[in-house]
Amino acid sequence: MAAFAAYVASIAGANWMISHIGRPVPGAHVLPVGFGLEAPSGVYLAGLTFVARDIVQRLAGTKAGLVAILLGALVSWKVSTASLALASGGTFLLSESCDFAVYTPLQRRRFALAVIGSGLVSDAVDSTVFLTLAGIPLSAALPGQLVGKAWLVLAGGGAAAVLRRWGPFRVPAGAVQGAGGGAMSRSRPGAHLWASPKGGPGAKRGRGRG
Repeated sequence: MAAFAAYVASIAGANWMISHIGRPVPGAHVLPVGFGLEAPSGVYLAGLTFVARDIVQRLAGTKAGLVAILLGALVSWKVSTASLALASGGTFLLSESCDFAVYTPLQRRRFALAVIGSGLVSDAVDSTVFLTLAGIPLSAALPGQLVGKAWLVLAGGGAAAVLRRWGPFRVPAGAVQGAGGGAMSRSRPGAHLWASPKGGPGAKRGRGRG
């Protein structure tokens, strides 16, 4: 699936950008994120991972969303430097779990809001926990991290508002569309066989003879 591939690629790409793109500083490269702030260059793709995971879940269902979290944590751990592997993998697992918890109940009727809300929560958790575990002062690095990721989350919310009107994005995977256009849970197979005839259990099943 293209969305799943983009998700994994954004994780690996974030680590590659830190080492290759932007103004070099000791141990990393940085890019401007607005408001006079800078952040490690991988911050843009790091913000994209939250949006990409939401799209994977939208198209493939809740189980795929959970698998994406576990795979993403493994990829984040593997592609990080040895000194940051544990902080990176653990933080990713926590922040993406927060994304899942916020996004899942909101996405049925508010796809764009779910993408933005879950992304901003995950942004705050990811930035704060990672910098703390990595021993980087929050006062120096947190504002740039928050702003840089927020741009991608907001852009993702705008994209979700547009995609919500198109084909596979109309309703979450695992749901069917009701008569009013809203998402409904799939009914249990065969449930209609147990429904009472109109008029209750004592109603006649056919026309009586006149």
